[in-house]
Parts: sequence; C-alpha cells; structure tokens
Amino acid sequence: MRKSIPIKKYFPDASNIVYGCMGLGGEPGDNNILSSEDTSKAQGAIECALESGINFFDHADIYRRGRAEQVFGQVLHKSPQLRAQMIIQSKCGIRVKHGDNFGCYDFSGDWVTHSVNGILKRLNIEYLDVLMLHRPDPLMEIDELAKAVESLKLSGKINHLAVSNMNLHQISLLQSAVGVPIIANQIEMSLSKLDWLDEGVMVGSQGNHKVDFVSGTLEYCQLNNIQLQAWGSLSKGIFCEHGLYSSNQNVRNTAELVKQLSNKYQVESQAIVLAFLMRHPAGIQPVIGTTNTNRIRNAVSALNIHLDRHDWYNLYVSSRGEALP
Repeated sequence: MRKSIPIKKYFPDASNIVYGCMGLGGEPGDNNILSSEDTSKAQGAIECALESGINFFDHADIYRRGRAEQVFGQVLHKSPQLRAQMIIQSKCGIRVKHGDNFGCYDFSGDWVTHSVNGILKRLNIEYLDVLMLHRPDPLMEIDELAKAVESLKLSGKINHLAVSNMNLHQISLLQSAVGVPIIANQIEMSLSKLDWLDEGVMVGSQGNHKVDFVSGTLEYCQLNNIQLQAWGSLSKGIFCEHGLYSSNQNVRNTAELVKQLSNKYQVESQAIVLAFLMRHPAGIQPVIGTTNTNRIRNAVSALNIHLDRHDWYNLYVSSRGEALP
C-alpha cells in the first residue's frame, strides 16, 4: 500500500503526480510570440492532466523565458473555471544571461518580490499556492529573504513556501529564519539519477566518494514532513522503446527489464519508471513534463501498481550497472 504523500497535510486533494509545465509555450528560444497552436497545445495538455487526475501544476519563471506561464495564463483566461481545480506552484531565483552578465541566482528580497509579481501577471492568477525557490543562492541574506516571503504571504500573493535543489543544511538554515514552513523540496531523482539512493546504500563502502548527494537529505525531509518532488523523473524516456537500441549497455539492459515489467504489470513503460520512484516510502511526487496526452495518461497508470520488492531492486541494480555492496 502506497503511503500518502506528505504535501497532503497542506493540500488534502493533491495528486500524487505533478504536471511540469516546462514544455508549454512553444519551442525553446528567444521568440516571445505565442501562436494559437501553442495555446491549443497547452490547453490540451492541461485538460488531459486534469481529466487524468493530476491537479498539481509546476512552473518556473524561466521556463520558455516566461512563455510557459504566459500560455498557461491564456488558458486560464479562456477557461477561468479550471483555476479552482488546480494547485499551482512556480519557481523563481534564476536570472538568465543578459548583456555582459553571465546569469546568477538571486534570492534578494527585491528580486523575489519582483519575480512573484511577474509570475502572477503571466499566469493570470491572484495568488500562488506554492512559491518555490529554484536554486540555492550563495549570497542569500536569510533575514532579508524571510521578510520578503512573509510580506508576500501576508499580502495574499503566496500561500506556501518550498525549495528546489537544496540539501538538508540549506533547508534548515532557511527555515531558521522564515516563519512559514518549507513544505517541499524538488530535486532530480529518477531511475537514471540514483545518487539519492546510492548515498544511503553506499555508506561505508568503497566508491561512496562518487555519490553526488548530501547525506541525510531524504531523511531530513521525511522527518520534517517536507514533500520530495522528483524532476527529471522519466529520465528523458531513455528506458522506453528506443532505449532497447542504446549504445549504453546499462540502458539497454534496464530498458529490457522495464519492458518485461510493463508486460507483467500491464502498464506502459513510463508507468514502471515512475512506479520505481513512488515505491520509496518517502512518498516521492514525480514531476512529468510531457505535452503528449497519451504519455500523460500512460504515466498516471503508475498509481495503480505497487512494484514487488525484487522488481524494484532489479531495476535499481540494473540501472546502477553493478551489484550492491
């Protein structure tokens, strides 16, 4: 039996899967013009997600240079009744390259406040259910940031605070200053990105230095009721059909295993890849970013299966490409 995801403490009806909106708003690039086709495609994906039971939508102000939020806002303007069915979060804090500046991370109070105002305008909404701070800013002044966050909450522009790509020490430091609870941490976790698992399994084993994950982050989030959200959860589709022809032996082996398990559990391969994440007792909430409506529906079927322990470990070891210690 899959445990309830922690974020249901704040959103009892939250879906166990998040729809990531990075792919909305046309092709990547500097073109700021949205076409009617972009809007139609976004509306189709959003409606498909809702019809499939996904009501949690993830944005960032940098996605398609704001066009992802803008096209989402156009859909809400056209169908305002959809807002009541949604939980909407967006991220801020990454400033892209411009002029002679290489780009930076910015958690200054002024920038966060400016960013939220822009997000709300583009999304055509009055408040964010969740504001997520996108990547750690080494120059963060926590008291200044805390003041900005609390002011945004007091003004009704945000309801909750979350973070992305942070370890337990960074979250703990931020939480020490901010008077509102940090309710989620979105990090890269998938069948191909296994550091979050290897960090615990490889304790005391030769090779632990190769793990790119701060020890204790998963446990900290579990102990503090912080929802773990997984970006990159579908591994860019490398374990689907085309993975059977990969030049990488581990990918080929794992794609074959995923295919076998998809037959066993009577679901598509995307569901197996997500079920691997959702089998973990931390209650991981995968973020899927496809705009293909069939893939959205296929992904949701992961909710109907519970991987056997041996199937889960076989996937883990196959993707690692080496036996457990």
